[in-house]
Amino acid sequence: MLQTDVAVVGAGPIGLELAVALTRAKIDYRHFDAKQIGYTVSWFAPGTRFFSSNERIAIAGVPLQTPEQGKATREDYLAYLRGVVQQFDLKVNTYEPVVGVERRDGQFLLTTRSCAGERVCRARRVALVTGGTDRPRRLNIPGEDLPHVSHYFRDPHPYFRRRLLIVGGKNSAVEAALRCHHAGANVSLSYRQGELGSSIKYWLLPEMNDLIRSGRIAGYFHTAPTRITQADVTLKSIVPGKMDEGGAGKAIGFDFVLLLTGYEQDNALLKLAGVEIQGDCGSPRFDERTMETNVPGLYVAGTAAAGTQDKYKVFIENCHVHVDRIIAALTGTAAPTAEAPAALPES
Repeated sequence: MLQTDVAVVGAGPIGLELAVALTRAKIDYRHFDAKQIGYTVSWFAPGTRFFSSNERIAIAGVPLQTPEQGKATREDYLAYLRGVVQQFDLKVNTYEPVVGVERRDGQFLLTTRSCAGERVCRARRVALVTGGTDRPRRLNIPGEDLPHVSHYFRDPHPYFRRRLLIVGGKNSAVEAALRCHHAGANVSLSYRQGELGSSIKYWLLPEMNDLIRSGRIAGYFHTAPTRITQADVTLKSIVPGKMDEGGAGKAIGFDFVLLLTGYEQDNALLKLAGVEIQGDCGSPRFDERTMETNVPGLYVAGTAAAGTQDKYKVFIENCHVHVDRIIAALTGTAAPTAEAPAALPES
């Protein structure tokens, strides 16, 4: 059985920053992730740029430099995270998900699973840094799981000269629409609202609005899909200002469908650990001064602290303080003061 002082679950940017802080504080820890480091970033489409400036998403005091001194791309940031791991020689047990956690006799027993089988890690404290975008927010409509339908935009090339419907109206949907349009796809956009919001990245919104106004991208506003077949999608009109949807809907032919309607947190591990889940967003209850949850010795950090976010107010750049608070709690030093999170564009 493994024995450690702190078990860290999750190896995204904040999880890695916490690992560096634990290393610097000479606190013994074990680190686990169900996938690879920075996994959420890795499923961004190639070339996707962060909205945040480089210095705000840099971690552990390591500068983030890009070749053109501009905002980091997906590739820039993944390379940067790999570099941080190498620089501090962080030991991360990747592809080893934590599948069980139990508090017993004032300690935690974590069961992990890998290709080598299951093993148990005993830890005095646990930090869950598991993120908030674990799975797509499903529409639960017929045809959602057909082969030509996806909840992830990975590359524009497959849609060249094909009819593509993108469902959604936030940054991920708009960026996918623009990139696929420029790659030669025949793009349409379905969005429940009457127009695109001001939270769209400032370098995307004017072009997108111009393409919709000119008809080069078809905009189906105040609509939502209700059925997908191999040949078409039924879009139903939504009556503005009412909960009821109007009309029976219209079937429109499409070759591919991207459902970019947001992502949800998988809070199963939090619940399994006994953490109290609160509110519509399912956020864990914790002390903002220390990041300790209602379960003594169990801490939460990063976007995991916010549950499922409809409007992204907790992001990498305003989660760095979580690491400082946890280290202060573990070492018995003064915790940094609370900082109000800045609202960020919706993904």
